[in-house]
Amino acid sequence: MSDVQTPVKSTLTVTVDNITIEVAPGTTVLQAARIIGGDVTPPAMCYYSKLEGSGGKCRTCLVEISAGSAKDPRPMPKLQASCRTSVMDGMVVKNITSDKVPDARAGVVEFLLMNHPLDCPICDQAGECHLQDLGYEHGNAGTRFEFPRRTFEKEDIGPNISLHMNRCILCYRCTYVADQITNTRCHGVLDRGDHAQISTLISKAIDNDFSGNMIDVCPVGALTDRTFRFKNRVWFTKPVSAHRDCDKCCGEVTLWYRGDDVLRVTARKDQWGEVENSTKDGKTGWICNTCRFDKKDTKDWTIEGPMKVSRHSVISQGHYMKMVKGAETFTKVMGGRDPKILMHIHDVSDVNPEK
Repeated sequence: MSDVQTPVKSTLTVTVDNITIEVAPGTTVLQAARIIGGDVTPPAMCYYSKLEGSGGKCRTCLVEISAGSAKDPRPMPKLQASCRTSVMDGMVVKNITSDKVPDARAGVVEFLLMNHPLDCPICDQAGECHLQDLGYEHGNAGTRFEFPRRTFEKEDIGPNISLHMNRCILCYRCTYVADQITNTRCHGVLDRGDHAQISTLISKAIDNDFSGNMIDVCPVGALTDRTFRFKNRVWFTKPVSAHRDCDKCCGEVTLWYRGDDVLRVTARKDQWGEVENSTKDGKTGWICNTCRFDKKDTKDWTIEGPMKVSRHSVISQGHYMKMVKGAETFTKVMGGRDPKILMHIHDVSDVNPEK
């Protein structure tokens, strides 16, 4: 036998919707699509790049693998979860160019919405809910579900967190947060099948210093901030980047203003709805409960400026960055005369004489 080993390629070539890029070995199809960006990127409700082990739960990121690799170009017989499928050299992937993906994704959305309450008008997550976006972009107009919906009692699982299990899609993100960034975890998935639910053991309160991050990772309105609950709609607020010196966390946050009042504080998020990395050490910018719940005064923070908001987001209404007001040309055209004194109403009107 020869001792010569085949060198491992430093990059792999993958084609997603006719766009070819090179990625590092170990990259998933979803990560490769995110590098390309735009409509090529499949939606993801359970995958979270900052949480180890996430993905493979919701099936919304299904894609068609029309060629497995350059060595074995046969298509994969079934749609694959892009968040769990690693790229192989020469792989060809279809997302928006596939005839199968839209129908499969619409079916997944129908399952996710099967037991979901239609309470968007009163849900604090409305306007920044990933399930809302998913339903609008990939769901059907109606539902075929004719049976009673699964319901649970509302539960407060801590002094600042409210759990609405009726809205939960069992993405497991909050349990991963509790496992990986907190010292203790006292909640998880109880029961199985249709009875599965996120809950605490015998209603034990969650009170560790980083529990509020479960709110940030929740893609729906299942976990909400009790200090912000019913105070305002998110599209009426103005998000501003700010920071402070904190001995527990990075202290880099987004303040949500209505007028001069800070209504809530959240971690900074990227275009995928995931917590951004800190500018201090490059690690995930999780924030502590002190910054999130106790520091809601402008004097507590150093304001950096308005947060960049996607123009496709409802939050962008009334939120303009680098707005340039058009120059007034009327005075210049009229030889320096002010428009409001071009005509004196009392000089030309016999109806309303000046008194």
